[in-house]
Amino acid sequence: VQVVESGGGLMQAGQSLRLSCTVSGLTYDYYTMGWFRQAPGKERQGVSCITGSGDDTHYADSVKGRATISRDNAKYTLYLQIDRLEPEDTAMYYCATRCAYFGGRCADCDYWGQGTEVTVSS
Repeated sequence: VQVVESGGGLMQAGQSLRLSCTVSGLTYDYYTMGWFRQAPGKERQGVSCITGSGDDTHYADSVKGRATISRDNAKYTLYLQIDRLEPEDTAMYYCATRCAYFGGRCADCDYWGQGTEVTVSS
């Protein structure tokens, strides 16, 4: 199974960002998937989670109102758009799949990508 994130880069505060995550090697495309991030010197935290059907989503307080998670199951692809970027959004962003949807959050994910780096300058 391969999980590959893309879309990171150097951004300016106030801009919008769209990350993509493509999964290959899985024959089932309805797993719960999520985005996580790890800022320098900090622990990894969940950013957003979406169930297989896309009917249920969850956002961390830090991005709520600015982020939108979506998926295209036909393309085995997960997206995360973050608007009005803030320097605090600077982090390595990871995508994960085959997660449990527990208490509205992604947990115990089986497959992870290598991450895509996002840097937001003020």
